[in-house]
Amino acid sequence: MWNEPSAGVAVSKKELSNSHRLPVPAVIESVDSPSIGEDLGFEPGDKILSINGMRARDLIDYQLLTVEEELHIEVMDSLGKIHTVDFEKEADDGLGLNFTEALFDELHQCNNNCPFCFIDQQPPGRRKTLYLKDDDYRLSFLYGSYLTLTNLKKTDWQRIEAQRLSPLYVSVHATDPTLRAQLLKNPRAGLLMEQLSWFAERDLQLHAQIVVCPGLNDGIALEKTLQDLASHGKGKWPVVLSIAVVPVGLTRFRPAEDGLIPVDPNCAKQVICQVEKLQAKFQATIGSRFAWLSDEWYLIAGKELPARNAYENLPQQENGVGTIRAFLENMDLATANLPKTVMKPKSCSWVVGRLVEKALTPACMRLNKIQGLKVRLYGLPSPYWGQEQVVTGLLTGEDLVNGLQGMELGEELLLPSVMLKQEQQVFLDDMELKDLSEELDVSIRIVHGADDIVAAAIGN
Repeated sequence: MWNEPSAGVAVSKKELSNSHRLPVPAVIESVDSPSIGEDLGFEPGDKILSINGMRARDLIDYQLLTVEEELHIEVMDSLGKIHTVDFEKEADDGLGLNFTEALFDELHQCNNNCPFCFIDQQPPGRRKTLYLKDDDYRLSFLYGSYLTLTNLKKTDWQRIEAQRLSPLYVSVHATDPTLRAQLLKNPRAGLLMEQLSWFAERDLQLHAQIVVCPGLNDGIALEKTLQDLASHGKGKWPVVLSIAVVPVGLTRFRPAEDGLIPVDPNCAKQVICQVEKLQAKFQATIGSRFAWLSDEWYLIAGKELPARNAYENLPQQENGVGTIRAFLENMDLATANLPKTVMKPKSCSWVVGRLVEKALTPACMRLNKIQGLKVRLYGLPSPYWGQEQVVTGLLTGEDLVNGLQGMELGEELLLPSVMLKQEQQVFLDDMELKDLSEELDVSIRIVHGADDIVAAAIGN
């Protein structure tokens, strides 16, 4: 029988004495309109002190606590005055409150020392958030970020079970205990297969990721990892729902003695051949291809991307698996009924990472068939990271300045939103969008997808 999971930390002195210190109050960033929260008078800057006597540790607790039909909320306004709000609502009704942070207590940081960690391959001196090594199961549940399971305490495992925090997203890299401990430089990493059994016993699920480092966890090791994970991918309630196989990304800032080798075209072709053979086996035994290669493998190898149906329901799209194929499919739809001419002649430019330039060229050519429209597609390398072939999301402001200075950009530069920090106009190297616009002397328009690109190009 289902038991309602507990959530939050009790705020009463009697109960608090035997518990951990209270998380900081959740700070409201915005209030939806219309919403229950707006009707009750909640405002940005208000702090939620307790919900039915409990202090939420994060958004998960908040969502569970506010499911109740009768709520007693203690809130502190921006002037420091404390108010209590009592009301009733339908169980499924949200309050329409948005918070400044997803976690109201401290972030669970990584305790591994993976030599291929991208965070360690950055230059010093950038904004602090770029150097945070989160390995937090709550962010994994909420947003699909990957964790390793190596830093979980007993109370964390208990909470995952009690609140049914599933699916999680787990960076596996290798299932052999010795090899995984070597890759993560953490002896606790060798417990993975036992942890998968723990998930199985509780009917909890996960998506997996393998970062392939040539010479370390490819070849026979990759075969074993995929087969081991597939053994947990069977049945009516499989533990492992999907696997993303991605190539290691190396920058010029990494330590020279790390011993890592970049993926080259020959390596990419070998991995593609290996994984596609296993996909056929998994299709027969599991009923799904189960393991997918990220788009970079095909682009590095110079091979055609698989057809859209090969990715099934795109379970790992946010991890770069089928992202380009899905975009191309959307671009086909967006350009299916283009006008023959534009009312006012227009010239613009569209910038992407060099790795995807070839795949996107046909879409650009279709746009350029419109009379009066000229779209220039620029596929740039990243001198900043030291990568000639780079995905769009890793291009920095410095890369754009170096690559586009003196080029014909037209009236407007179309810039994919993946280059910028979410909800902020700043690049990975801390350059701000306005500074880039001034450096290139061009108006910049942020585009969010195929429809947006087409609309921007034709002047909508």
